[in-house]
Amino acid sequence: MTDNLLGLPETRLPDDPAAAVLAEESEQTSREAASRYPASSLAWAVLAEQALADGRDLEGYAFARTGYHRGLDALRRSGWRGQGPVPWEHEPNRGFLRALAALSAAAGAIGEEEEQRRCADFLRGSSPEAARQLLG
Repeated sequence: MTDNLLGLPETRLPDDPAAAVLAEESEQTSREAASRYPASSLAWAVLAEQALADGRDLEGYAFARTGYHRGLDALRRSGWRGQGPVPWEHEPNRGFLRALAALSAAAGAIGEEEEQRRCADFLRGSSPEAARQLLG
């Protein structure tokens, strides 16, 4: 772990076993990955992104919220204490960061503006690069 300017250590998640399954990039594959690896925030993030792209906002919200909470669990197991960088550059972190971005988008789609802002701010604070990549 390296430190940022505030002295908070970066959190780097371990490899996500669902990543290999998700390389196929189909919704069926995403559902299989989430079933096989339910602790994978990446699998839930991909399902959320697919649902949101298809206009299934409530389903996307549920998938994103699951991925977000699974990601928080993984971050805590990796030593995260509620703050500090979660770098986009570390590939295994991307599942959590994508779930967080999807939760922001899904919250906005269903009219939860406060949650949309909170999640977007959390993403920016965790990884400015992820925010650039995922929020535009």
